[in-house]
Amino acid sequence: MNIKYSKAEDILLLEISDGKIDYAEEDGPIIIHYSEGHKPVLIEILEASKILTSAVEPKAKINKNIALTK
Repeated sequence: MNIKYSKAEDILLLEISDGKIDYAEEDGPIIIHYSEGHKPVLIEILEASKILTSAVEPKAKINKNIALTK
């Protein structure tokens, strides 16, 4: 797997395989590119900093609460 991030575009690319891309499916800010055999080749996360921040924030709050109760 190869991971690339474009700060200028705010796109995270997860290259899962080096297969040839046949088609892609988009669901909001996530685009998954598939091979002819329907296997994921590449995942693009648009607005990556926004998506990843919102995914990490709840966990950070949980960890903060755990630390405060000790």
